[in-house]
Amino acid sequence: MHTKGLVAAVAALMVAFALPVFAGGAAEAEESNVIGISKIVSHPALDAVEQGIQDELAELGYDFEYDLQNANGDITAANQIATKFREDRVRLAVGIATPTSQALVNAITDIPVVYSAVTDPVAAELVRSYDVGEANVTGVSDMTPVREQIEMLVEVGNVRRLGHVYASGEANAVRLAEIAREVSAEMGIDFIETTVTNSAEVRSAAQAIAGQVDAIYVSTDNTVVSALGALTDVAMNAGIPVVTADPSSAEDFDVLAALGFDYYQMGRVTGRLVADIIEGADPAGIGTVYMTDPNDQELLINLDVAGRLGITFADSVLSMADSIVENGQLRRQ
Repeated sequence: MHTKGLVAAVAALMVAFALPVFAGGAAEAEESNVIGISKIVSHPALDAVEQGIQDELAELGYDFEYDLQNANGDITAANQIATKFREDRVRLAVGIATPTSQALVNAITDIPVVYSAVTDPVAAELVRSYDVGEANVTGVSDMTPVREQIEMLVEVGNVRRLGHVYASGEANAVRLAEIAREVSAEMGIDFIETTVTNSAEVRSAAQAIAGQVDAIYVSTDNTVVSALGALTDVAMNAGIPVVTADPSSAEDFDVLAALGFDYYQMGRVTGRLVADIIEGADPAGIGTVYMTDPNDQELLINLDVAGRLGITFADSVLSMADSIVENGQLRRQ
């Protein structure tokens, strides 16, 4: 469940664009039956997007083969995957997360490219406008409600100094850091940030700021989320809470709370967009798709972490949670 304030804030951040309805026939025999999917790393949220795409297309009656590729955080590998998809002439290419989407858009001009879980597709230079796509490019954004995430952390943790670790090479992470910095300034909170270039640097980056902050905020930053366990280990040893924007990845780590998208549902939305294009929709006519349904947002609260940190959640907050971790068990509400 979600508050009216959260719904209003999300709506202010994100404008939904209706997908056009197209009638289309079956694919011609000579066309490839392979959908190429490239993700920047494997972690629960991106894996959920990948699965959601396949499940949605199967439910819609398609019987595609899938070339599933993982760049393992390596931009060179992402570029090689994009080249492979182009040379193999896949039917359609999907990029999950910003770096792999950028690689696909840069390499492929005559095959449809759909991006998913991309925070700001304009800043990432995937499209020039949120309102329309490019000749062969459109997709789904995961712009997250940063203000609400930070407000929740401040409310439960009395935070005056907020730490943030993010990847300097991820356009989405840089944009979300800008927003978090602005929100912190507006709330009178000191924003203490540090950057990493790969997941191996996350632990040392967290250690560098742990003694200077009251809490750490983690955005939908694939590099940092893929090393979330290292960051939460540092935070727990320092006695400071962590709030993230990714409930899927937070389930298995010492995260106090997570507020963000259901990434499996994002995959289902992406799958429907893929189907529209397969059936004849023009990517150029489809603006960036945003997740605006309140049911697409999830709040996870970890009472075990709260107890270890001496933090108490009000009943009103607990009643809004979709998932609660208590005594080592995850309970859906």
